[in-house]
Amino acid sequence: MKARQTRDQVAAEQTWNLNDLFPSQEAWENELGELVDQLPLLTAFRGTLHTGAENLLACLEARDALVVRAQLVATYASLRTSENGTNPQNQANSARVGDAISALNAALSFIPSEILALPEGTIERYLQEEHGLEVFRKNLEDLLETKPHRLTAETESALASLGEVFSAPYTIYQRGKLSDMSFEPVLNGAGELLPVSFALFETDYEMSADTQLRRAAYESFSRTLASYQNSFAAVYATEVKKQTVLSRLRGYESVTQMLLQPQQVTLDMYHNILDIIGTELAPHMRRYARLKAKELGLEKLRFCDLKAPLDPEFSPPITIEEAGATIKSALSVMGSEYAQIMETALENRWIDYVDNVGKSTGAFCSTPYSNHSYILITWSGNMRSAFTLAHELGHAGHFMLAGQNQAYANYRPSMYFIEAPSTLNELLLAQHIVERSDDPRLKRWVILQLLNTYYHNFVTHQLEAQLQRNVYEAAQADVPITAKKLSEWKGQVLADFWGDAVELDEAASLTWMRQPHYYMGLYPYTYAAGLTASTAVAAKIREEGQPAVDRWLDVLKAGGTKKPLELMKMAGIDMADPQPIREAVAYVGSLVAELEQLFDASEQ
Repeated sequence: MKARQTRDQVAAEQTWNLNDLFPSQEAWENELGELVDQLPLLTAFRGTLHTGAENLLACLEARDALVVRAQLVATYASLRTSENGTNPQNQANSARVGDAISALNAALSFIPSEILALPEGTIERYLQEEHGLEVFRKNLEDLLETKPHRLTAETESALASLGEVFSAPYTIYQRGKLSDMSFEPVLNGAGELLPVSFALFETDYEMSADTQLRRAAYESFSRTLASYQNSFAAVYATEVKKQTVLSRLRGYESVTQMLLQPQQVTLDMYHNILDIIGTELAPHMRRYARLKAKELGLEKLRFCDLKAPLDPEFSPPITIEEAGATIKSALSVMGSEYAQIMETALENRWIDYVDNVGKSTGAFCSTPYSNHSYILITWSGNMRSAFTLAHELGHAGHFMLAGQNQAYANYRPSMYFIEAPSTLNELLLAQHIVERSDDPRLKRWVILQLLNTYYHNFVTHQLEAQLQRNVYEAAQADVPITAKKLSEWKGQVLADFWGDAVELDEAASLTWMRQPHYYMGLYPYTYAAGLTASTAVAAKIREEGQPAVDRWLDVLKAGGTKKPLELMKMAGIDMADPQPIREAVAYVGSLVAELEQLFDASEQ
């Protein structure tokens, strides 16, 4: 059996170049030390923000300059841990930067407290007197909206100093998942013994056409998950308890209301995504599951078969270079400025492709302000990897454009909007491939890729969100969060969605252990929100061409200058109306229907 590579064994050209952040560990340590030394320059403003608009502006500018530097330091430590969480140096760096960021946040906590303590109307007067504050207008107005939920300055400072403790559940989850878990190797259909890891299972084996490998890997994977379930449940319960207690301390009606406030999303918008997709998508996906069982020759589709390819012979291996060329061609519709970002990302080692021991699972894009994007994926040599790469490049394009056009204060939009630019890239890639051929089998294959995208966002993450809603409702009622309860809730969520179309075994209920999103607030449902919006934008680009592209580029460049509803309205989408959600679900239904027809036609 071929062992998984360690980080020092992988080819450098298939890794990201973190020297673009800091050329050495020593350079990183020096900057970390300087950040701590700079804190007194900021705390000198304490007790002075009432003295005038000019002083407030100086304080906010000094704060952001230091926060930008701190973000680079934190990003470097985080990315090192993501590439190899087993490395002791990376673990130590993570702890050190956690301490420093907690100290920074505690030192800065006086700023919002003093601003909110100013007499009514003071901020409005400051904005009129000092034009330099205009760049901070939205930040200041958003802060004023939180006034009913702020605690005393001393309490806010104490809470900020506990930042590393508050982030401990996520750190423990990742450490257990990436450093401690080990999985038994399995035999594939050819009798070869293969290693199993989180990354290998989720990016390769789970989508394998080899039924023996797919099911054996699932059993190995599930056995290890089961052995950690009580520990992981305790960690997650701690995260939930933290959020619940904070929501009560701050006087929110519910923890959900607290978590939605920074997203600037109403309860109706949140529940619309969960209820409409959860109810109206299920019949379409059950038809898709039955089609998959029929075409795979399976009497019953098991949970571990849901991602099995329907036409593996037509999905030849694709290299990183081939995928990059196809993606660049597909995204050329976005214009030269956007295309240049894609080119640079693909050519200048912004992307970490390889699998190695200790590497984080899944995929993400991290874009620290004033630097460039860093993308982590695990390349599996299939078209699903190409769509994942296009997705993460969508995040890179978005944040690079936002960073080039906005000050740090207005850089990041609401989490509710975050997944729209990334999923649009996937839709544009699919559209591009279809337009280049009239081959019915190719069209069928592209529909399968699109359904993978909708499955990921409208099913996987949507069902995560359904569980998350159940968990927070239970926590609000002081119901203990245990492994048994989490598995029961997850099993029920899966059963309600799939009905009798999928055979759900006991291990399926352990799916709650697989995603880190539960430690990121109300993040899972935003995947569905983003794909709903990008489905509508992709349709407008098909119908209108350049005007729709121009509007979208303006939205990306706007960064966080507007609330998510306003950003989406700039693109011509009203997410306060349930109609775009229903139209996106109907579109998925049309893809399933078309796929059924194409398979029927191929069998005649």
